[in-house]
Amino acid sequence: MEDVASEIAGVAVEDVEYLRVDGLPLMATVYRPEGDGPFPMVLEIHGGAWCRGSRQDEHALNLALAGQGVVVAALDFRMPPQGAYPASLCDINLALRYFKANAGRWNSQAGLVGVMGVSSGGHQAVLAALRADDRRYGVHALPDGAGQDARPAFVVACWPVIDPIGRYRYAKAARDGGQPYPAALDRVIPDHEKYWLSEDAMQEGAPAVALERGEAMALPPILCVQGDADIVHPRAHLERFIDAYRKAGGEVEVRLYRDQAEGFITKQPDAAASAEATGDIAAFIKRFGAM
Repeated sequence: MEDVASEIAGVAVEDVEYLRVDGLPLMATVYRPEGDGPFPMVLEIHGGAWCRGSRQDEHALNLALAGQGVVVAALDFRMPPQGAYPASLCDINLALRYFKANAGRWNSQAGLVGVMGVSSGGHQAVLAALRADDRRYGVHALPDGAGQDARPAFVVACWPVIDPIGRYRYAKAARDGGQPYPAALDRVIPDHEKYWLSEDAMQEGAPAVALERGEAMALPPILCVQGDADIVHPRAHLERFIDAYRKAGGEVEVRLYRDQAEGFITKQPDAAASAEATGDIAAFIKRFGAM
C-alpha cells in the first residue's frame, strides 16, 4: 500500500483493511488526533465520477480535519470494472457498520460516526445515509459487529452529484450544444454510463427523486458545501434536493463559497476559501458528531 505520512503534529495515520470482496482488499486510511477523545469520526468517500480517484485524493482536507479534532477514515470502495451500481453502496454500508462497531479503537464512539463525500462521493454519502437500512446495500456480513446499523450521525456533502440522471443529461446537452463548456463534462459522460449502466438506474439512485416519490428514508442532518461558480455540479439540482429533504422533515445546512469552482478545497487546499470551508465542515461535524 502507498505510504501516507502525517504532516501535522498530533495526528497519527494508518491503513486498515475493513472489507475483502472476492479476494479484493478494501482499505481505509485513518487519520486520528492524539488524545483520549471521544472524537467525532467521519468516513470520507472520494470523488471521480464513481469510476476514478483514490482514498488519498482528499489527503490535505482529511489531515486538516484530524488536526481540528476529527477522526477521518478515507475509504476504498469498488469501482468499475470491479463493480457497478450498487457495489460501492454495499461497501460504504459495510464501512459504516465496521467503523461504528470498532470506533473505540480510534477513540470515538458508534454514535459519533458520520459520513462525508466529494462530488460523486458526496452523492454516495447522501444515498448511503438515506438508505442505511436498504437490504440491497447491506449485503456484506460483519461477524464482529452483529446488530450494528449503518445509520450515520451526520452527512457532509461537498459539491455532490446529487441528481445523477439530471447531471448526465445536463452534460450531454452541454456537449451537444456547440458552446464552450467545462472539459470535465466530457469525462463524466462515459463514467456515468460505466457505473450506472442505465438511465433507469441513475434515476433510481437519485436522492431527490426518491424523496419526491415518497420513499421512506433516514434523515440525518446534512451540510452541503459548494462553490457558487461551480457549473460542473448544477446548483439547481442541489436546490431541488434541499427542498425535497426539508419537505421530508430533514435538516440541511448550506455553505456556498464566493467565486469558487468545482473541487476548490481539493484543488487549492491552501487557499483562504478552502481553509474557511474546512473550518465550517469541522464545526458542523463537532456539533452533530457530539455526545
